[in-house]
Amino acid sequence: MTIENTLSIIKPDATARNITGKINSLIEKSGLKIIAQKRIMLTKEIAGRFYEVHKDRPFFQDLVSFMISGPVVVQVLSGENAV
Repeated sequence: MTIENTLSIIKPDATARNITGKINSLIEKSGLKIIAQKRIMLTKEIAGRFYEVHKDRPFFQDLVSFMISGPVVVQVLSGENAV
């Protein structure tokens, strides 16, 4: 059994709908543990760097704009086959 850690981001549309608790419940029911969690506002610079792999794609600017449109919840999930 290998325990892995991975990043999870609950996006602005879900935080606006106030469903982060329901999402976290599903994560935990799947067997993963939330070992760190923080609600933040991404900046355009940080979102652009995070999604840089997509910078040449036509949806890149829309993606960055969406991700900075409201708060997100970033989490570290831990568990077997978490990645």
